[in-house]
Formats: sequence, structure tokens, C-alpha cells
Amino acid sequence: MWIDSHCHLDFIYSKEDLAVLSGRLKVQLIEKIIVPSVSPKNLDRVINLASNHNWCDYALGFHPLFLENVGDADLEILDNCIGQNKPLAIGEIGLDMFSNDQNFNLQETIFVAQLKLAKKHDLPVIMHVRGAIDQVLKNLRRYNVKGGVAHAFNGSTQQASQFIDMGFKLGFGGAMTYARATHLQFLAKTLPLESILLETDAPDIAPEWLEKGEKNSPEQLPKIGQFLAKIKGLKVSELAAIVKDNTYQAFPNLVKLYT
Repeated sequence: MWIDSHCHLDFIYSKEDLAVLSGRLKVQLIEKIIVPSVSPKNLDRVINLASNHNWCDYALGFHPLFLENVGDADLEILDNCIGQNKPLAIGEIGLDMFSNDQNFNLQETIFVAQLKLAKKHDLPVIMHVRGAIDQVLKNLRRYNVKGGVAHAFNGSTQQASQFIDMGFKLGFGGAMTYARATHLQFLAKTLPLESILLETDAPDIAPEWLEKGEKNSPEQLPKIGQFLAKIKGLKVSELAAIVKDNTYQAFPNLVKLYT
């Protein structure tokens, strides 16, 4: 059984499409999909999605690239929403220094506020770390949260070790499937399997085998898992079992759908 630890499902499918998707996920042995929010605008959407589909769970948070007009009032709404709904984690939160936007101070302010919410509610975090791993690690040392995952990890082995030492898992997905992705493949091969989660980040970060313009989806997860198993030199069933267990370790409140 597979778990997609990071998928923006609410941006992909209509209500009717989700009914069809449910059957296809069972066929592909995809047990759970974790859906993080990205802004105040889709908090209710991800909550409702998980409420209507037992194969979904969700995290609540504000993504660093969706902070336009986000302020103290929104953080208060988020705090109340977390308390009332008890999400799996706080996410997607973090920092992004890859874009040219000159809003890093705002990003860090909102990130720190959400780390404090994670401590307050005793929840793990799902973190966006693109181009900002050292800055994320710096803040994690200041605010000792309950673990979680560094989503779409592409840093150094030293940075990976720092996350692992602090109790975090590292998210790998379609980006490692490209022939040119030699660094990601090196990380996937050499990092301990017990530190790795699988994710699609659908509809983004499509794997290499999708046609140009074709949307990524959680249905790509088993093939991504097969790719990782080949890198690791493991049977697919062995890898799937370990990565599934890793996901439950990262998110202790994730309810098992099948036993």
C-alpha cells in the first residue's frame, strides 16, 4: 500500500472526478493522500475534501508563495481552524528563496508564526524549503516542533542529516525520475530509507514519463515508488512497507484506513 504524503488534490479534481478517482486509487493500492492547504482561501476546501473521502487527510497552513494580503487576522483564523478541526499537521509552510519576490521578511515572519502554532497544537509540520534550507533549519533550531517532513528535498547530505537528527523525514517525488537529476538520485540512493517519504506534489513536479503539459496526479505514486525501489536495490513491496511506516511515524495522527 502507498501513501502520497503531499498532494494538492483540491487543485486537480472536480467532485465528480473524485468519485471516479476513489476506485482507481484502490486498484493501485494507494491507501491515503495527504492534502496540505496553501492559503486562507482553501482552508475549508481541504477540510471538506477529507471529510467526504476517507482516503484523504489534510494539513492546514499558509505556503510562502501565497502570502499576499496574509496578516495577523488570517493567522488567528488559522489558529482557530486548527483547534476546531485537528488537522494531521501544519502545512504547507516554509520559506522560498528561489523566486524573485522581495518578500522574504514576510515569509519568515509567517513561517515563525506557524511554527509557534505547531508547538501550541503539538503537531508536525509540512515544510516548503526551496532555496532556503539553511534558513529553515535555523528557525527549526529556535522552535522545537514535533517533527514532520521537508517536502521536495533537494539539499546536501549534510543538510539532510540535520533534518534527520531533528526527527524530520525528507520528501522525494517525481523530480528524481529525470535522467539529469543525478544529485537527487544520489540522495535517494544513499540516505537511509527510514528517513524518506514519497510524494507527488500533484499537480506540480510531474515525473519524467508524463507528456509535456500532462498534469501530475497521485496515480503516479506507485511508479515513483518503483523508481525508488530500483535505486535502492529493493523489492517494491519491501520499499512500500518501509515508506508507509515512515509516513505514519512522521504523522502520528494519520488514521490507518486498512490494517
